[in-house]
Amino acid sequence: MFDPETLTILSLGFVLGLRHALDADHLAALSTVLAERPTVQASTAIGLFWGLGHTLMLLCVGTVLLGLNLTIPESLASVFEFAVGVMLIVLGVSLARRIYRERWHLHVHEHDGRAHVHVHSHRVQADHAHGHWYQGSLRPLLIGMAHGLAGSAALMLIVLSTVTGIGQGIGYIVVFGVGSILGMVGVGAVLSVPVIYSATVGPRAYYVVQGLACVASIGLGVLMMVRIGLGSGWS
Repeated sequence: MFDPETLTILSLGFVLGLRHALDADHLAALSTVLAERPTVQASTAIGLFWGLGHTLMLLCVGTVLLGLNLTIPESLASVFEFAVGVMLIVLGVSLARRIYRERWHLHVHEHDGRAHVHVHSHRVQADHAHGHWYQGSLRPLLIGMAHGLAGSAALMLIVLSTVTGIGQGIGYIVVFGVGSILGMVGVGAVLSVPVIYSATVGPRAYYVVQGLACVASIGLGVLMMVRIGLGSGWS
């Protein structure tokens, strides 16, 4: 059994992990991926793999830093955060280019005995075969890892100022990660609502939602890069 102090620390880590999933840069990155898959299953799976990648990176970096009793220099942390800003811009531009060049459109068809809507491009493939929720997991996993690396500096400052040993520190990171995973799964499900609804309304509404995801991702990425470049950092 854990002592009261450890339970308090782990509970705090879990709550902060849930809250961490709502950070603006996480939502922007996730929305660009979700905009391509208007289903609840795909959206929650994307959130799951994003959270797993985020947690794996935090755990790897955190274990090394705790073992060596080190922290990430502020200058290096800014580089990581700047890279996330670049990634947000790349994600937004990539979605915009795919919409334009590959002529993405909606199609209702029957699969496994059920009729549902999917987005596809005849430029990519001539038929209507498509991947489902469990496919394409590598991309959100890598995006989550990038965010985990960028957020590791701030997390380690909290961990080092809170815990009293390496075991307690790793436990904190684990429960923080579990909280962020559950948070991202929930965020994925919530963000899928406007995507799915727009897909049922028609192509124009769906393109508007995709366009908003592109603009939000690019705009936030530029803002992060500018603020970090001016030396104010990102909170």
